[in-house]
Amino acid sequence: MTLQSTLQSGILALLSLGALIAFPVWASGDEFVGPPLPPPIPDQKNRLDSSRDYLSDEFVDFVSYIDRFFGSDRNYQDANDSVMQVDIMRVSGYGGNRSFVWSARANVHLPIAEKKLHLLLETDPDKNSTVDPRQSLSPPLAQPSSVQSYAAALRIEEIAAEKWHFNLDGGLKFAGLNTAPFARTGAVLAVPLGLWRARFSETAYWFNTTGVGETTELDLDRPISEPISFRATSVAVWLDRTQYFDMRQDLTVFHKLDERTALMYQASAFALSRPNTVVTEYVVLMLYRYRLHREWMFFEVSPQLHFPRALNFHNNAMLSLRLEMLFDGR
Repeated sequence: MTLQSTLQSGILALLSLGALIAFPVWASGDEFVGPPLPPPIPDQKNRLDSSRDYLSDEFVDFVSYIDRFFGSDRNYQDANDSVMQVDIMRVSGYGGNRSFVWSARANVHLPIAEKKLHLLLETDPDKNSTVDPRQSLSPPLAQPSSVQSYAAALRIEEIAAEKWHFNLDGGLKFAGLNTAPFARTGAVLAVPLGLWRARFSETAYWFNTTGVGETTELDLDRPISEPISFRATSVAVWLDRTQYFDMRQDLTVFHKLDERTALMYQASAFALSRPNTVVTEYVVLMLYRYRLHREWMFFEVSPQLHFPRALNFHNNAMLSLRLEMLFDGR
């Protein structure tokens, strides 16, 4: 048998085998679709994914720990557990009068509606709504005024998976013999952006002292090392009464030294948008915060240098001292 006849026999055998395999399908009148394809292999987590998830979880926990340790407004506003905060503060030097000033606020969840209904008790509620960017964030950068009013309000809030937070407040403010209603609403959205974590918050309010206003805040957090993190904070406050934006930009580094001590380094700039956008002040500071007793008593000291435009940006030293008592479910 020649080579050519051998190849012809092999090809005929393969064609015959293919016909035998396909004949049942053709005979049934169905379209030949071939053997079924295997299902796609689902994506499997690798070491990179596991490291990213671990880093994200650890970083979110660390940011929450920093906010609570420093008694920041983020901890007070975002926590769904009951919390009470009492501050005693004294400021010396630039803008200070060396008098002791106290303030307090409490957020108590009521045992109904799955913690969605809260009772708020606070001093000077208009100050707690970020009306003054110099007073609302920690540490305050100006001499706080003495208590002018007290307030009680009910808050309805909704929190989902620590990513977004919505609240609606309505209450009464008591200033001497005068009583006035107020309203406040806020929304917070926190999302991961790679190694960064973005937190966007929007607050709208009405008080008889300030009128209608709104505050926009954007925080960008990023871990640097295990005990150190960085935060960039941008704040813009608009009041219908003034018709301009009061803006603040902070660059902050948090350094956890141990379980009782932490440091904060911060550079800030303030600006107004009217009549022209102009920087009104620069501030650089360091804050040392120490946990005096267990999980609820803290002491902090903050040396600061202020460079106000009104004084041709000459440096002015200020020192703030604060004793804080923080009570929560922990």
